Amino acid sequence: MSQYFKIGKFAASHGLLGELILQHSLGKKTTLKGLEALFIEEQPDNFIPYFIEKTSIKNEKETYIKIEGINNKEVARKLTPKEVWLEEADFKKYAQQSAPIALLGFRIINDEIDLGEIIEVIEQPHQILCTILYKGNEALIPIHEGSLIKIDKKNKKIFVDLPEGLLEIYE
Repeated sequence: MSQYFKIGKFAASHGLLGELILQHSLGKKTTLKGLEALFIEEQPDNFIPYFIEKTSIKNEKETYIKIEGINNKEVARKLTPKEVWLEEADFKKYAQQSAPIALLGFRIINDEIDLGEIIEVIEQPHQILCTILYKGNEALIPIHEGSLIKIDKKNKKIFVDLPEGLLEIYE
């Protein structure tokens, strides 16, 4: 089974012919050139492909996308504000390695204990919040200069020193 990574959402429709504006966190301007399909999660773990007709850059964090079969703004609006996902191989190809979203799939290690795999990255002005599944619950782990010890890209691990009691609220 393919693994999927959330890269952003369809923020709005654009124009009369059904173009969409993709707000993404890939960390660089991109036309997604060569990408055949984006995915929308219709139900949990049920990803539907949407095939790309054409794309163009709007700005650093937004790309215009024309999807096959969507030919007017009314149909395009039905896809907003849905989250957009890429398959793992495409995600690795299009995400900038230094972008916070590139931390998806890394494991968070605190005091030599593996807390879990990062399933979502939320960028904020002074820190990054990483969502993991911790003891069956979603937990938000802050990553900032005060908590980050090191990032091991080769082994896909992030070593942190979390504040006392932070994890207890998720148990």
